[in-house]
Amino acid sequence: MIKLYENFIIEFEHRINPLSLMEIILVVVQQISDPEQALVLLEKTQEKVKSNEEAIILCQTAIVAIKLKLKEFHSAKKILEETAEILEKLPEVTTVHSRYYDISSTYFQMIRDHASYYREALRYLGCTDLKDLTVLDQQERAIALGLAALLGEGVYNFGELLMHPILQSLHNMEHQWLVDTLKAFNSGNVDAFFILKGFWSGQHNLAENEKKLRAKVQLLCLMEMVFSRPAHHRKLTFQEISSQAKLPLKEIELLVMKALSQGLIKGTINEVEQQVHVTWVQPRVMDLQQVRTMKKHLENWCQDVKKMLIATEEQAQEIIG
Repeated sequence: MIKLYENFIIEFEHRINPLSLMEIILVVVQQISDPEQALVLLEKTQEKVKSNEEAIILCQTAIVAIKLKLKEFHSAKKILEETAEILEKLPEVTTVHSRYYDISSTYFQMIRDHASYYREALRYLGCTDLKDLTVLDQQERAIALGLAALLGEGVYNFGELLMHPILQSLHNMEHQWLVDTLKAFNSGNVDAFFILKGFWSGQHNLAENEKKLRAKVQLLCLMEMVFSRPAHHRKLTFQEISSQAKLPLKEIELLVMKALSQGLIKGTINEVEQQVHVTWVQPRVMDLQQVRTMKKHLENWCQDVKKMLIATEEQAQEIIG
């Protein structure tokens, strides 16, 4: 393919559609063993396809891929940021989106930015058909995403991942425990977190971050306690939180303050009565159980509105009569 390009295609490449030319160059680049030579070809091509934004994106993602192999993370980051600006200008999702998110997620995975990897990897799945991935690739991505969700700083939304069919690749497999652990976190189930410790503690990164994981599931426990209650009944006692989150009473105030400072909930703390009045909880993608809970809240709300309407009508009749 290299000789075909050098001896034939190069003579009329200026007549080829920029995006089609870029696809050809990508095949050629894969056959070049020297990364420096591959970069030279890509940089020359970038100038030739500058009239087409999608072609530029493909070219720059290919450059980033080589930069990552050379462990040139600083320059890779700069190119990714420039490419993201071009990507945002595209009027619709195209085939180049998945390739950009694939390489951007790889970058964040390599520098161990778990939260950013989680975000970009989910975006990649959002514009990729799972049929295009092998079962092994699906399993590897599912495992990487699951670990990133647990370890990611500020990641408290597990619903989108739990609802994605990619997790089915781990069903009844060696890593089924990871799916179970994600479900425990999503529902704020501290008991399940400790029960599953025999599994997740065997994963080096998770075992190393046990303290952070425990703090995270306890925050999620607090969020779930608020979510599961109707809006007019969101006063939680320190004792209730202590019982659910498996924390000593003296540490509850600090837990609530962390949730408030991170924007997970809004409300006030009554130290005297040892109560927390929550007015808002951060929205999350809900799993089926949480949807059922929301349905129940809405049904109760509808009944309350109906009762109020009946009471208002009766009072109106008394006044008119």
